[in-house]
This record gives sequence, structure tokens and C-alpha cells, in this order.
Amino acid sequence: MTQPIDIAVIGATGTVGETLVQILEERDFPVGTLYLLASNESAGSAVSFRGKNLRTREVDEFDFTKVRLAFFAAGPAVTLSFAPRAQAAGCTVIDLSGALPAEQAPAVVPEANPQVLDTLKAPATLHSPSAAAVALAVVLAPLKHLVDLQRVTVTACLAVSAQGREAVSELARQTAELLNARPLEPRFFDRQIAFNLLAQVGPSDEQGHGVLERRLVRELRELLDLPLLKISVTCVQVPVFFGDSYTVSLNASEAVDLAAVNQALDTAPGVELVQDEGDFPTPVGDAVGQDVVYVGRVRGGIDEPQQLDLWLTTDNVRKGAALNAVQLAELLIKDLV
Repeated sequence: MTQPIDIAVIGATGTVGETLVQILEERDFPVGTLYLLASNESAGSAVSFRGKNLRTREVDEFDFTKVRLAFFAAGPAVTLSFAPRAQAAGCTVIDLSGALPAEQAPAVVPEANPQVLDTLKAPATLHSPSAAAVALAVVLAPLKHLVDLQRVTVTACLAVSAQGREAVSELARQTAELLNARPLEPRFFDRQIAFNLLAQVGPSDEQGHGVLERRLVRELRELLDLPLLKISVTCVQVPVFFGDSYTVSLNASEAVDLAAVNQALDTAPGVELVQDEGDFPTPVGDAVGQDVVYVGRVRGGIDEPQQLDLWLTTDNVRKGAALNAVQLAELLIKDLV
């Protein structure tokens, strides 16, 4: 039986941090003492774990020698500030922010590239990728050896919860204002998000590509071990609280065998294939609260037999972020932690 491990969760009061704590309890992870850490503003808040309300502490004052494993579920600045302290204390680090370079913290999704863990030594540092990269890697990994991928084109319809509680509150407030015929006042977003679509998520670079779009391309190439794969990404902010959805178009070097594709997806870990005629999965009706990536509308191209089109949807906070991090920890505790 695995011995209990003392753990720290940094960003414990955020949407991902709270869900991560919930999943640790649900999956009966061997937690000894759980330290919940947050910013000065959030310290003192209570988070439920195994029937108790645990108080969050200030990360600035925490001694990382008390734990063997630390989840960094806050922003990049927090990771850059405190991950070196955790590493110096001999702590295994699982970062969800994407702040650390790939050479220092390889990206891993258990359903896609678990072999990377075999190359690490304790205490390990690794990266749980963006929710979009997790969803796409879970689906594309079982197809990689079946379809000779030449290009991947993705439109990512992203829920506001990826940007935290403030974004969720903003969507709720704007929706209420509009439904009650009150003047709308954007605060978190720079314009109306309720009943609207925003063609850009977060800041963009000089070429007009979003930071998240660049990150997704980089992470997906790493997860699939296809560094030269051509990937085109457009991220769209949609008025959905939880649950990301994606249109994915794959271009192969030869005609795609749809029957083989469906068979591969139907047996792939972490994937739920919806094949009933006329049916398709949705974030609200299917994905939210679930631990899989739903795939539907599997079809070939209209004019190109080398094309494969898919529809994906998944819980961005749970499956795309918190669960992936906990699954990595479950694999690590066997040898590395």
C-alpha cells in the first residue's frame, strides 16, 4: 500500500485548485497532510476536504520542506516565483500554468505520452498542459499511428471558467443585466461576452496570434512527439461557463479509413465516442463534471478523402486541468515522489 504523501496545492481557492482538491478526495489519493496555499488576498478561505474545512495559508510564508509534492494551479507569475523554492526543497512539482520551459518541465498527458515519466528522476518537475492541449492529445494520440497526420486545424471554443472566477461572475452578471433590460457594463472582458462571441482569447503577439494559441501548438507537438506537425489554431471566447468544445480537421497523406478511426476512438482511454446517427455531444448536456473527452460528428471531408473532421467537447476545469494533474501524480507516486 502506498504511504501517505504530504502535498501542497498552490492556487487552492481558484476554480482549478478547488477541483483538484475535490478529485484528490474522490480518487482516494494517499494524502497525508494537505496544505492549501493561496495569495495574501485569498489566504484564510476554507476549502472542504474529507469532511473538514481546511484553511488556506499564504504561499509567501510556506516552507516547502514540509511536502513531497506540490501542484501549482495558480498563474505563471506564481509558478516562476515559488516553484524554484519547492524544487530546492526536494519537492516534486506539477505545474499547470505553462510557465516553465519544456526542458525543465516536460508536458505529459497520461493517455498520450506516459513514457516521458520513465525518463524523469525524483524529485521530478513536469507540466500538466493547457486544457485544450489535453483534450486534443487524448483524441489524437490513438489516431497518430492510424492516420499519417500532415496538418491539424482547430477552432477552440473556450468557456470563460478558464480565466477564473472573475470571468465566470462577469458572464453571469452581464447575462442578468441584459435579461433585465439594464445597461451592460463590461468589466473583466473589454466588451460584451453574454450572448456574444469574442474572436480572441487573451493577448496576442505582433503576428496576431494569441498567447494561448501559440501555447497550444507548442504543447500539442510535444505531446504527440511530432515537432514538425503543421497546426493552425483559432481560439474563440464563447458565453459558456464550463466546458470547452473544438472543431478539428485533420489532413492525412492518404485516404482516411473511417471505420478504423471509429474503432480506435471507441477503445481509446479517456475518450467517449458518440456514434448514434443525428446525435452529438454538448458541453452542458454531456461533458461538464465528466472525466472524458467526448467525440462526435466523425466524418470524412466533403471533397477530400484524406480529410477527417471531428467535434470534441470536455470539461475544461475538471478533465482538461485538475484531473490530468492528479493522474500524473498517481503515476509519479509509484517511483518518483
